[in-house]
Amino acid sequence: MFDLLDKLKLLSYEEEALRRHNMRPLSRHYFALPTNPGEQFFMFCTLAAWLISKAGHRFEQPQECDDPNAVISNVLSELRSFGRPVDFPPSKLKTGCGEQVCYVLDCLAEEALKHIGFSWKRPAYPTEEPEEEEITEDDAELTLSRLEEDVAEEESDNEENYIDLDVLKAQTYRSNMNDTPKQEEILQSTTDAAEWNLEVERVLPQLKVTVRTDNKDWRIHVDQMHQHKDGIDSSLKETRGYLDKLHNEISRTLEKINSREKYINNQLEHLVQEYRSAQALLSEAKEKYQEGSGGVTERIRVLSEVTEALEKVKQETEEKGSSMTDGAPLVKIKQALTKLRQETIQMDIQIGVMEHTLLQSKLKEKSNMTRDMHATVIPEATVGAY
Repeated sequence: MFDLLDKLKLLSYEEEALRRHNMRPLSRHYFALPTNPGEQFFMFCTLAAWLISKAGHRFEQPQECDDPNAVISNVLSELRSFGRPVDFPPSKLKTGCGEQVCYVLDCLAEEALKHIGFSWKRPAYPTEEPEEEEITEDDAELTLSRLEEDVAEEESDNEENYIDLDVLKAQTYRSNMNDTPKQEEILQSTTDAAEWNLEVERVLPQLKVTVRTDNKDWRIHVDQMHQHKDGIDSSLKETRGYLDKLHNEISRTLEKINSREKYINNQLEHLVQEYRSAQALLSEAKEKYQEGSGGVTERIRVLSEVTEALEKVKQETEEKGSSMTDGAPLVKIKQALTKLRQETIQMDIQIGVMEHTLLQSKLKEKSNMTRDMHATVIPEATVGAY
């Protein structure tokens, strides 16, 4: 359905098909899931007719009052004319959704794209200019010069808060040299512990010494490598025993499994042979079933075509039967017969009048001839006197 929708968008179906019929655009799963069978079937017929017209074949736009079987038969015949196989019954298309509907529309969309000369091309990706990487200084890795600068800055900024270690060592050494005889004489401390702790807390911030090591120094890396190597060696000594023990157990288990497998194979060899023969029979039965199913599918298609032809004949028969049972033609025939009888009577009367007139004229003509004959006869006595 996703591919079909992309192909319809390439064909501009929203401007050419949907706006003409005042329809909403299709969703990504319109023909995949059943929602409204009537609406989906009409949408299918509309898009199929538009795609067939788009592919260069003449096809009338179906109406809502048309016969669904006739519309589906016409669509499938057009699809076969494109050389596309149809191995499903036409009744699958009446629901207006499903795999067959998507297949028919997808094939018609491909034929329409071929007709308009569309071809798929490889995507052209824009070239991106490489950005200049900004080198940021990592605070965790400091060079020796940076360390000296930081130490100099800290000494200059915090002269009051930090004490120089060398000066402190020198002062401590001098005080120890001067106070050596006094310390030998002092055997017990008179300093209060609380005051000592307070003094330690007060001086503790001034005794803070920060030494930053250079992580890029190869000596530190070498020391870390030696430390990791020692850790790996110590861990390997402990885990090697466990691994050897686990390896031995796995080896014994595999040997047991192999022995049990051989025993089971020996015990179940006849069953394995029976299973293989059953598998061979099953494969033969599957092949026969596939051959039979192919013939059944073809016969189902022929049956569907014959059923459609039968429905058309039934429809024509019903129309003729309804026209035959209608009484209007019979009334017209009766009226025509009555009119023919009246005309026949009139013609008989006219024929009788004509015969009477003809008879009168014949009799009149005969009487005239007789009179003329009598008028022309000469008496014999008259002839002898001459």
